[in-house]
Order: sequence, then C-alpha cells, then structure tokens
Amino acid sequence: MATKKAATKKTATKKAAAKKSAVKKSAAKKATTKSATRKYSPSVGSDVKREMHAMHQGKLKSGRSGKKVTNPKQAIAIGLSEARKEGKKGPAKS
Repeated sequence: MATKKAATKKTATKKAAAKKSAVKKSAAKKATTKSATRKYSPSVGSDVKREMHAMHQGKLKSGRSGKKVTNPKQAIAIGLSEARKEGKKGPAKS
C-alpha cells in the first residue's frame, strides 16, 4: 500500500511539472507573437523622439504658460498629443 501511494505522488508531481512547462511555453509564444505587430504608426514614435530631443536641448515649452519642460513624461505626452492632432494612429487620450 505504501508503494502505491509513493507512485501516485511521483506521477502527480510529474503531471504538475509538465503543466507548468506547458504554461511557460504558451506564455513565451504569446509574448513573441504580440511584439511582432506594431501597435502604433512609426511616425508617432518619430514625433515623440523629436519632442524628447527638444526637451534635452532645453527648447521645449509647455502650453500657454510657456514654461520650460524638464520632465520626460511630459515631453512624451506633448509628442503624442501633436501626433493625435495630425491624425496619426496612436494611443487614445486617457
């Protein structure tokens, strides 16, 4: 009786290990297929890149106040906003 329980325990752990590896493989497959397609147009990235460059140079100003932008997140937001105004495919405003 004791050997039967031990055998059952071994098969249960083998099944659990096989299940875990199957989950890891499917997760890896999803990650590779997801990154294969582009979410937004390349021109949106170039708009953001241009605004980041202007921020690093100290030439990027914010809105009506005209204050200098020093936060990279704000520079990205400005780039995305400009891309949206031009009608490019990019993330929706949240």
